[in-house]
Amino acid sequence: MRRSRLSAYVASLLLAVGTALTGAATAQATDTAAIGGYVALGDSYSSGLGAGSYLSASGDCKRSTKAYPYLWAAANSPSSFDFTACSGAQTGDVTASQLGPLSSATALVSISIGGNDAGFADIMTTCVLQGDSACVSRINTAKAFVDSTLPGRLDTVYTAIRTKAPSAQVVVLGYPRFYKLGVSGCIGLSETKRRALNEAADHIDAAVAKRAADHGFTFADVRPAFTGHELCSGSSWMHAVNWLNIPESYHPTAAGQSGGYLPVLDAVA
Repeated sequence: MRRSRLSAYVASLLLAVGTALTGAATAQATDTAAIGGYVALGDSYSSGLGAGSYLSASGDCKRSTKAYPYLWAAANSPSSFDFTACSGAQTGDVTASQLGPLSSATALVSISIGGNDAGFADIMTTCVLQGDSACVSRINTAKAFVDSTLPGRLDTVYTAIRTKAPSAQVVVLGYPRFYKLGVSGCIGLSETKRRALNEAADHIDAAVAKRAADHGFTFADVRPAFTGHELCSGSSWMHAVNWLNIPESYHPTAAGQSGGYLPVLDAVA
């Protein structure tokens, strides 16, 4: 009995030490991300299109001081911050023109990418201007692309990131659902279109999450953070169709960047 108690005590002590070491390692990883270099890659959801306050030097890339990468860098003071995300970017644009700042000194990389490869702008145009069947058909075409072609393109980007930044923590951020469903009196697209668009967001997020995991990257799911703040929610963090500024349509507002994307990155970086 005494031996059993001693064994139990030793086991408990080892467990406590292991937990403490794991916690220390986690804290060290967080500290490393904070003091090392941070590079923000990706498309308009990372550049901050829709949030306003665009950096003049960024031109059509529409990099915003209210975008989550800029806000994270301001709050965490990394040793360096390079913001190369660009509105309209596809996977090929990332590999061609955004990876320059990456190096062995890079501690943190964030990226959202894949939506434009799948035809985001054309999908939204079709769903806004045409009927339900055309919208659903275009979305189904995009889903087929996500299943057949996008994984290979993501592999190319993710491999390039790891090659250039071998020690970095890489956080891949997903896309939010657009609509709160089942809301009466919400004008705009039909319920059929809204549901199809939400399903499309889920479909691409699943594909992106799978490829990120296979590369050992962290997938940061923003859908829970945006729940209750979709279009038709009464407290939306997304732009609906903006006829005065079409490119900002269906992009996060400044509140969506600070209240949706930033906390999700903060939780893992």
